[in-house]
Amino acid sequence: MPSKSIDHAFTASSLTSASTDPTHAGVLSFMRRRFTKHLEGVSTAIWGIPFDAATSNRPGARFGPQAIRRASAIFDNDPQYPFGRDLFETMPTIDYGDCLLDYGNHWLTPQTIEDEASEILSKVDYLLTLGGDHFITWPLLKAHVAKHGPLALVQFDAHQDTWFDDGKRIDHGSFVARAVRDGLIDPDRSIQIGIRTHAPEDCGIRLIYGHEVEDMRANDISSLIVEHTGGLPAYLTFDIDCLDPAFAPGTGTPVAGGPSSAKVLAILRGLGQLDIRGSDVVEVAPAYDHADITAIAGATVAMYMLGLRAERLAKTS
Repeated sequence: MPSKSIDHAFTASSLTSASTDPTHAGVLSFMRRRFTKHLEGVSTAIWGIPFDAATSNRPGARFGPQAIRRASAIFDNDPQYPFGRDLFETMPTIDYGDCLLDYGNHWLTPQTIEDEASEILSKVDYLLTLGGDHFITWPLLKAHVAKHGPLALVQFDAHQDTWFDDGKRIDHGSFVARAVRDGLIDPDRSIQIGIRTHAPEDCGIRLIYGHEVEDMRANDISSLIVEHTGGLPAYLTFDIDCLDPAFAPGTGTPVAGGPSSAKVLAILRGLGQLDIRGSDVVEVAPAYDHADITAIAGATVAMYMLGLRAERLAKTS
């Protein structure tokens, strides 16, 4: 195989070059993108935040970025379904690696994440983050809003995460309430999909409960999301526990009665009109997974996020 190489994450000839690594071998960056901290010429960066000290139930999401990267090896260098294209051909994309956090000083975590996210966003157009528990979305939102202004939040989740706190807690269940309180997101244009628990407040955010997701068609949900955000730039956050535990057992706070991975992916596929400025996939906890079911679902959601962006860039170029 003289024309092929391995370890594309290090041997790539360009930021848009295709990988020839065998699925079962090679360095496991996300979708074989080049591992680098250099952001010159980069359109999209993928970044891991291995943090789970904010979990209220089962810990382990700190291993989520590793698991998602490993599962992403299944996306060989074929045109990616359902987008029918090489996602990176006109979207220079790198894997920026992980955020370095001090496990003994968790109170430093929010600022550390915000500062590094802001540094990345000062040089790239789009940041896709792999978590980590859902607390990480709070500092990520702060960094994105500093660049783009207030955003609509599109949240796939079993939980509302609208519990109020003192603004200092490290808690994955209150970042939405903080974001509303501090004017980071527009609650009138924000929406949560797949909710299967109750919180004291909805903060004025539109809810699509789990049973409604079950009853509605995927394209109707997609249309509702696009219509509700009203053209406002959006941040897309996907908690893997949005999926039913049958499709995502490897997570910290699983809730029965959720949608299938097929249903959710169909909804995501219909969000091409959404002006997504940043995104994350969180709460993958591989210690509770089976046969990488959850990791594969998380990696596929992340690939769809990249696919939506690649399509949007193609239409505007």
